[in-house]
Amino acid sequence: MPYTRTADGAGGIAQETHRRFATVQDYIQLLGGPRARVISKILIANNGNAAVKCIRSLRRWSYETFGDSKALTFVVMATPEDLRSNAEYIRAGDVIVDVPGGPNHSNYANVSLIVEIARLHAVHAVWAGWGHASENPTLPNTLESCGIKFIGPAGPPMQALGDKIGSTIIAQSAGVPCIAWNGSDIQASYNVKEGSLPSWALEQAGVQSATQASEAAAKIGFPVMIKASEGGGGKGIRKVLHADDVATAYRQVCGEVPGSPIFLMKLAQKARHLEVQLLADEYGHALALNGRDCSVQRRHQKIIEEGPPVAAAPDVWKQMEASAVALAKAVSYANAGTVEYLYEEDTQKFYFLELNPRLQVEHPVTEMITHVNLPACQLQVAMGLPLSHIPEIRQRYGRKRFDDALDEIDFDNVSAQPTHGHCMAVRITAENAEAGFQPTSGTLQELNFRSTPNVWGYFSMDSSGAIHEFADSQFGHLFASGSDREQARRNMVLALKELSIRGDISTTVDYISKLIELEDFVSNHIDTAWLDGIIQNKVLSDAEACKTDVAIQTLHDHVHVILGATVQAYNCAQDATTEYVELLEKGQLPPRSLLQLSREVELILNNVKYVLRTVQTGPHTFSMGLTTDRENRVVETHVRVLSDGGYLIDVDGTSHVVYLTRKADSAHGMRITTNSGATIAFSPDYDPTSLRTDVAGKLVKQLVPDQAHVKKGEAYAEMEVMKMFLPLRVEEAGTISWHANEGASLTAGDILGTLALDNPENVATVSVFEGDLQVTGWGQSIARNTTSSSNGSTSNNGTRNAHLVLRKAVQALHRATDGYILLPETIDAAMADLMQAVADPFLPVLEIREQLSVLSSRLPATLLSSISTMVREYENRAEGANGGVGDLE
Repeated sequence: MPYTRTADGAGGIAQETHRRFATVQDYIQLLGGPRARVISKILIANNGNAAVKCIRSLRRWSYETFGDSKALTFVVMATPEDLRSNAEYIRAGDVIVDVPGGPNHSNYANVSLIVEIARLHAVHAVWAGWGHASENPTLPNTLESCGIKFIGPAGPPMQALGDKIGSTIIAQSAGVPCIAWNGSDIQASYNVKEGSLPSWALEQAGVQSATQASEAAAKIGFPVMIKASEGGGGKGIRKVLHADDVATAYRQVCGEVPGSPIFLMKLAQKARHLEVQLLADEYGHALALNGRDCSVQRRHQKIIEEGPPVAAAPDVWKQMEASAVALAKAVSYANAGTVEYLYEEDTQKFYFLELNPRLQVEHPVTEMITHVNLPACQLQVAMGLPLSHIPEIRQRYGRKRFDDALDEIDFDNVSAQPTHGHCMAVRITAENAEAGFQPTSGTLQELNFRSTPNVWGYFSMDSSGAIHEFADSQFGHLFASGSDREQARRNMVLALKELSIRGDISTTVDYISKLIELEDFVSNHIDTAWLDGIIQNKVLSDAEACKTDVAIQTLHDHVHVILGATVQAYNCAQDATTEYVELLEKGQLPPRSLLQLSREVELILNNVKYVLRTVQTGPHTFSMGLTTDRENRVVETHVRVLSDGGYLIDVDGTSHVVYLTRKADSAHGMRITTNSGATIAFSPDYDPTSLRTDVAGKLVKQLVPDQAHVKKGEAYAEMEVMKMFLPLRVEEAGTISWHANEGASLTAGDILGTLALDNPENVATVSVFEGDLQVTGWGQSIARNTTSSSNGSTSNNGTRNAHLVLRKAVQALHRATDGYILLPETIDAAMADLMQAVADPFLPVLEIREQLSVLSSRLPATLLSSISTMVREYENRAEGANGGVGDLE
């Protein structure tokens, strides 16, 4: 039996807000249209974040609608890499299908494989999400011939609108404003019945060679964008500022999206990237679910999204929505899609950019401000429901969610309900922001996201997962809501500062948390070139430097060096102890070198080399100082290992929690993170003669032949890393000798070649630090730091602590007798404290009271009272004797 619940709606009218159905069949019978069909078993032809988001959204809709989150069955594809990475979506699926590993053309973009799995497992529909095969019209066309529904647009409109060239021709032919491009003069009619444009129009709009690209760029005028019609997600797009760079950029675009037609368009200066969220059904209805501002981008890939867009004037935004809806209707588009525009705030003009015939990564922004579950709407449209019958859509347009009449809604003439506040989204990517957002891969040791009522997020893995070399660099997405943009921004800042991610990878979390606190972002004075300009000009670094006093920054650097040296010294000591014991267990005589307690540690931070002498003064304590310090000043640190692998390090009375995220090797320096959120990367020794890769990937092309001469800063190779082509450049001029061949799979640290330097004597080297390390208490003696205060019996606040002084002094002397190295002044101070403490008449009182604090609740009341009386009498006699011992006998 279905159950219903009513609540007071607008104006006090009771309207039904929930209804529970027994089966998907019952739901379709009530709400379905003439083409209604049941879909309850779905193949997810995707991985990572896309698969996680789809399954979570549909599980939620399933529970809300049927009272059973398992009413839908999900079949998921899993490569060996995803299985080894412990991907989140695999655990969420019902049926796991093993597929070949490697690049996506072998698995998630392999249409034949997807269709074969769909048929083998008798699924009702396939959801492809974004990326991979989501925009390949062959997939919906082939599935249709097999009687399987594709949850997305049909093949013909996908072919027409998913193709950036075709969609631009359709848009400009329909009167939608378009920016200047190489096919601006083409006008052609779209054949709705056949779902195609004339072949001559597409051929005329495509650029077939680097020579044609150069001619088109000269005609359009620099700067220009060279784009692959089938590209997306930052792939297949290059900005070109000069004519000399056109040929190289054209080749790179062709390599990133093989076989795709190429076109050129004018680069809009100081423009915003605004997009309209579309939803259309199979009956010719279409509507706009507001939209998003995605202007903060790097490498033409979105990094921060927000909605609703507040940059566009309300009347201009309505025009943008109307144009998007008209474009969808013109090609009989069905399901979810996004129309993207470039918007100039100064002129309030907008230009059609492209239509994405799929769900966008950032669609949860729209979900939060409209309260519409987009994957659930995709499914219902695929099941043949008209938009007017979908409960969430009805509610957004002021109708009852469930109504026996199911009246039709004229979306063109009825206004939707106002949006709910503001939402800001941040993509969490495995990229090194300090190295130009270079992708990284590796395992995770910790992923701790502390959700709040105003911030939620999802990740493609948990703390036991990993990001492999074939994965997308984005592995998480955070969404912060607020009553307005500023409140959403503040909520996001707090969420990013509390997000803890630790592992082999680098992330953009710390960088973005600083980015969204810049004044330009706070005041919303941004455009699509804003972030690239910040990266190129290091504006963020300069801004942070202005906020931070030089002395404070120096203090931070020196404390970080002490923390890094402590971690390295402790690990070396532990490794030596382990090796010593293992050799003894094997009956071998260990070398004496394993017993050494003094080691030299070299760390390079911010192009400065620190050479320290570390001495183990106890099982968990170290003293360290610069080898160049003639006064032999040292500071003592105390380290304990936490259960999660972290190091709790005390430096001069201040505690720090440190995690070692990368050990030092020949190609990399050590990297640590602290509980304050700082990531400290110690550089390896500068060696420009070894050409190595910092990340895992594939060597796509050798840009220069063997034994060729290269100039300083010249690109010598291209690597494919996480679907992106990255140039590798030499740091000095010289002659290259190749060690790796094109097509070779490389891991981080692998050597590609060597460089014979033209002028090795002129190679810049790091400077050795020879000043004074600035840390709190630096230069004080170990004795004063680690034993008693100056009076030997009382602390600075006057509290008697002779028993504590005695304990510390004995501990220091025990460390000396155990064979650890202590400075002479440390031993002298310990002996002095020992003698002073034992002569203190209050020592017995302090020791007895310390024991009574533990035993008082367990002793009989009469005994406790008797002991307390004796202690008070002794204390009074001691006070009266002015510290004399003789009167106490």
